Amino acid sequence: MILIAAAWIALLLAGGGFALDRVLTNAITRNFDDGLEYILTSLIVSAEIDPEGQIAFNRQLSDQRFLEPYSGAYWQVSGKGYETFPSRSLWDRQLTTGAPHADQDVHIYDSDQFPDQKLRVVERDVTLPGSKVRWRFQVAQTREALDAQIAALRKTLVRSFLLLAAGLIVLAGLQTWYGLLPLRKLRLEIQRMRTGKTGRIEGAMPAEIAPMVEELNALVAHNDRQAEEARRHAGNLAHALKTPLTVIMNAATAQSDDLPTTVVREARTMRRQVDHHLARARAVGRRGSAHSRAPVWPSVESVERAVSRLYPHVRIDTDGPRDLVAHIERQDLDEIMGNLVENAAKYGGGSVFITMGVEAGFVEVLVEDDGVGIPEADRMRVIDRGVRLDTGKPGTGLGLAIVRDVAEIYDGTVSLEESEDLGGLMVRLRLPAAV
Repeated sequence: MILIAAAWIALLLAGGGFALDRVLTNAITRNFDDGLEYILTSLIVSAEIDPEGQIAFNRQLSDQRFLEPYSGAYWQVSGKGYETFPSRSLWDRQLTTGAPHADQDVHIYDSDQFPDQKLRVVERDVTLPGSKVRWRFQVAQTREALDAQIAALRKTLVRSFLLLAAGLIVLAGLQTWYGLLPLRKLRLEIQRMRTGKTGRIEGAMPAEIAPMVEELNALVAHNDRQAEEARRHAGNLAHALKTPLTVIMNAATAQSDDLPTTVVREARTMRRQVDHHLARARAVGRRGSAHSRAPVWPSVESVERAVSRLYPHVRIDTDGPRDLVAHIERQDLDEIMGNLVENAAKYGGGSVFITMGVEAGFVEVLVEDDGVGIPEADRMRVIDRGVRLDTGKPGTGLGLAIVRDVAEIYDGTVSLEESEDLGGLMVRLRLPAAV
């Protein structure tokens, strides 16, 4: 950033300095030329033709330099067929004359005709009254004073612009250093987090990076929650498997006659626990995607087709908008809807009604059946892992527990209510709507 700023400042100042040098140099040169033109006009005005046809002056120029030899200020009048009439300052020299000018304009140019002096020449061709000859009037002056003024001007410009460039570059460097200082502070805070000295970025931060600090803290908190969930799941799974393993170990140690039956029974219990925790772990892992989106209607249709094959006698009706999108992975939504619809078909009386809608930023799905329902006192207990009210039908008792756990991972909720239309159980699933 500093190098780019320095290059840009240097480029702008170089361009501005060049333009200013051209303007001021032209102004000084024009002022110098105006002085020469004034002398040329005075020379022409004072010139007249004598009786012999020669140039004569009715008054002399007041500048004493035209009287001193090689003074650096000269004038000369020349005409075709007549002797050249020079100023005394030319002494034994003459100003060169080129081709005649057909116009009446003043012509200005630089000349190197004198080896020791660089001249600035102003000339004009004039026809005087009483003469048919075109006389060339020339006034010349050495460029020494002009070049000295231009050199002094450029020296001042270069010094001023170099000082200005140095000041601007130093200012840009200080501004960059000061502007990036909060990022260095942020780096040190992240280093402290990495070394375990602090759990989050603390302290006031400038408004420009405060949102980033908030997002970093939120990310750290999110990772901490995931790590804590992973530890809790591992502990829960270990605790859930400990009891069946103890039963199997005791039966094997005692060489019990029902050892095969015990192993099969406890193995099924362990399998249910493993399935439950694996489903939850998969949902936790997929939750990290901030772009998880799943259309609700295609998931419901897919589950409806699958359940209809398992329970062909059950009638499943759906209602609601088809463009609902929930903030959840499609696999997790399919698993939730599969458990809810399958439970409704399994424990209902033959009719299942699925209603979808949006309320307060949440996608709401109602799954109702016409079964016997669940008493209000048992509704909270039935969601717990492994709890089954109807043991006459096959199942693990983990369906609603998995639905609750996966929904909570996505900041959703699951509640059990009574269906007013069908009279059985109504499960209200709420998931955040995807924007």
